[in-house]
Amino acid sequence: MALTPKQEAFCLAYVETGNASEAYRRAYDASKSKPSTINVRASELLADSKIAGRVDELRAAQVERLGITVDDLIAELDEARLAALGAPKPQSAAAVSATLGKAKLLGLITDKIDQKVTEKRTVVLNFGVQPE
Repeated sequence: MALTPKQEAFCLAYVETGNASEAYRRAYDASKSKPSTINVRASELLADSKIAGRVDELRAAQVERLGITVDDLIAELDEARLAALGAPKPQSAAAVSATLGKAKLLGLITDKIDQKVTEKRTVVLNFGVQPE
């Protein structure tokens, strides 16, 4: 089953930005939606197997077109890390950032966002007041 034009636009925007909420805002009329609603809807779209498959296709095409491999990126991050540590004034934050980037590329670290929707309840406490 094919994607709708809005779903396709969402996929393209997601691959471009890497941000599901921003992709949702670009593809759908979200001007009157709360940020939390946009986030939930964007997450729902990413959970759809058709959309996830299309995102994978687009990413694979992008990687092939650019000729980038994980090994290339790891090598660049290694160079950046060594340059940061070898600078006249060592840049440890930049070195750590490069190391974390390598770990993410290799799947050793994943960004996971846990969202919980809780029901809010109002409790009224009457201290020292006798019920009638």
